[in-house]
Amino acid sequence: MIWSYPSSYDVIVVGGGHAGCEAAYAAAKMGARTLLLTMNPSTIGQMSCNPSIGGIAKGHIVREIDALGGIMGKAIDHTGIQFRILNTKRGPAVQSPRAQADKEAYRQWMKRTLEATPLLEIKQGTCEQLEIHNNTITGVRTKEQILFQAPTVILTTGTFMQGMIHIGETTFPGGRGGEEASHGLSQNLRDHGILLGRLKTGTPVRIHHRSIDYSLAEEQKGDDAVYFSYDEKPSRLPQISCHIVYTTEETKQIIQENLHRSPLFSGKIQGVGPRYCPSIEDKIVRFPDKTTHQIFLEPEGRHTAEVYTSGLSSSLPYDVQYDLVRTIPALKNAEIIRPGYAIEYDYVTSGQIDYALQSRSIKGLFFAGQINGTTGYEEAAGQGIIAGINAVQLIRQHKPFVLSRDSSYIGVMIDDLITQGVDEPYRMFTSRAEHRLLLRHDNADLRLREYGYHFGLISEEQWLRLQKKKEALQNEPLRLQEIYKSIDGKSCSLLQLLARPELSYQKLLSSFQESMTDFGAEINEQIELSVKYAGYISRQQAEVERLQTIEKMVLPTDIEYHSIQGLRTEAKTKLTQLRPHNLGQASRIPGIAPADISVLMIVLKRLSTARYSSCR
Repeated sequence: MIWSYPSSYDVIVVGGGHAGCEAAYAAAKMGARTLLLTMNPSTIGQMSCNPSIGGIAKGHIVREIDALGGIMGKAIDHTGIQFRILNTKRGPAVQSPRAQADKEAYRQWMKRTLEATPLLEIKQGTCEQLEIHNNTITGVRTKEQILFQAPTVILTTGTFMQGMIHIGETTFPGGRGGEEASHGLSQNLRDHGILLGRLKTGTPVRIHHRSIDYSLAEEQKGDDAVYFSYDEKPSRLPQISCHIVYTTEETKQIIQENLHRSPLFSGKIQGVGPRYCPSIEDKIVRFPDKTTHQIFLEPEGRHTAEVYTSGLSSSLPYDVQYDLVRTIPALKNAEIIRPGYAIEYDYVTSGQIDYALQSRSIKGLFFAGQINGTTGYEEAAGQGIIAGINAVQLIRQHKPFVLSRDSSYIGVMIDDLITQGVDEPYRMFTSRAEHRLLLRHDNADLRLREYGYHFGLISEEQWLRLQKKKEALQNEPLRLQEIYKSIDGKSCSLLQLLARPELSYQKLLSSFQESMTDFGAEINEQIELSVKYAGYISRQQAEVERLQTIEKMVLPTDIEYHSIQGLRTEAKTKLTQLRPHNLGQASRIPGIAPADISVLMIVLKRLSTARYSSCR
């Protein structure tokens, strides 16, 4: 017998992973009564796979989440055990922060933070059925036969829907290693017309640190000066080095001899895996001429012996994993604590969500994270905060919050998910952003914090601090332009000196202490970047302004594409399915030709003329 919970909610978030944490926190902070419903409250914020946050482009997303008022950046700042900036030898557009986490400390910090958030309740339960009336969500039913009611529901189910784990010839249901899968929700979604597909991801072996010969590995130290959050800078936990090792010819041989036992190549796995994060057996097949592959040994925390072998993801049988790991010299005596495995799971196929991450067919139902076909904690969390904000926007009958491609990596990701679709797990890269010099990790607060303040996710104190920063960034270059120094017999302004590639803000501070102002490392760096890359930034901004012409050409939500003469059949079908908000979004849909955009521009001009005439 179903029991209706006595009180209702504004927002129900299903799933306590990285998307669910950000969605629930954002909704509650905005003043909505929020329920976070999870199969196991003890695993809220769990790092199911790698023990790290950030990386190329992913670090940008974490800083954007923090700029909007989310919590992932703060969580890793409090619990990280190694911090680095990647790509330091390359330009600022592709540099990105990354941190190793103490996985248990990260999970505990996230759980404590959510538990202390006003208006946010956490309850254990397995969602198996959506309550939908007249194509509108009204709540969820759990396996425990409890009905929770709310006008908005955000599904952040990760890899749990119909999750199936593969280790060689062995296959069994599971949401991740050691945990149950969710079985009822997939069929319920299908019953309501939601189309599902299958994707695959994987994880490597974890080995005992005492079984590693670190004298045969390359040490990789961190940088204590790196932080993700723009706010408080907590004291560091004890920092730990990572290490690098390499596979050998013997590793390759063992894998090749056992490919017939891999579910990836035997046909047992039907889901598509991530192209950019393949298993070790997939690497051996794809790159037959490569003799070695790099493996990172990453400690999983201060109070555990487990070491994550990044780059050695595998679903080969346990005995094969045992042998192949020991072909690596530093791991010749490796003790495997957990075997690697592949996991298949259900996701919502492309074309069924809009730019607010809301279902196109069921009002009030939102999707965020791996259920949308993405991979990675950061991509999930970025969707989570957007879904949380938009659920509250819907309740308040306010317009959806949509980030553009030129404003953020989160905007690039969501636009890609809508216009490009997903046929493999989506992972963010800096190369996906056309305007990446404008979307640096260091300026996410300048780009996005205003939105967070508007939604109540950023405090007055944080907002005033940003205004002071903006003032310094605007006024200091003008001041430096007026101060001249004699260098090598030539008179140059400090601004001209700062533009030189061999000079940094810090060097000028040391040389001309009486004329320079020390705003702190973060602002000093941004002033330097704005001066050194002024020409490039100006050109990208001009390009953005040019493209905004078609981005501002809004397509009516009720436009009948099949009735438009001149549009090709493929264009009519895709435009009807995806319903882009504007002409810019339409132009990025595969299969939409320039000729189709020209036809749409004519249609929009006619509609504009007709509206003007009717108002006269």
